[in-house]
Amino acid sequence: MSSNRQAGTGRTRRAIAGVLGLVTVAGLALTGSAAAGSPAAEKAQSQPMVAGTPCTATAKACVDLDSQQSWLLQDGKITRGPIKISSGGNGEETPIGHSLRVYRKEAEHKSQESRLPDGSPAPMPWSVFFQDGGIAFHSGDPARSSAGCIHVPDADAKAYFDYLQIGDQVQVVRMSEEKAARGIK
Repeated sequence: MSSNRQAGTGRTRRAIAGVLGLVTVAGLALTGSAAAGSPAAEKAQSQPMVAGTPCTATAKACVDLDSQQSWLLQDGKITRGPIKISSGGNGEETPIGHSLRVYRKEAEHKSQESRLPDGSPAPMPWSVFFQDGGIAFHSGDPARSSAGCIHVPDADAKAYFDYLQIGDQVQVVRMSEEKAARGIK
């Protein structure tokens, strides 16, 4: 199969999955939240949450999509936060995950997906990438939704960039779902 045809088939599958409300993880289609029922979610939800967050002590960075807040964590304690953030919206939601990993950092990244009004690549200062598709923590206006990334105020984005290292675990969750999975009201 040609690479163009393969790419088209992949886009078609993603479009169908989006219409049906399916999420594909490691070749398996899951309905509803990507976190629901996944082995990583079940493992994380069997561990206690770090006080004041919806994440576990294994995470170095925690994002709560319900409250639009984030924290940096070390050894089960909050070292920074809560920080007001904004996540993806308008069909470009931030993916949920319990075992996401930092895989790249760029202090002066320029987005090839998001463009400024003049057509030039949008700056994404202090980018810390943790999910396929270019999803990252980066400096941005916490009052404005992103294209799936986590916008963090500039001083906090620099702190995230300095603190998080390649391989560090990031958890992006919804407090309401984490509490429900643990039977907490």
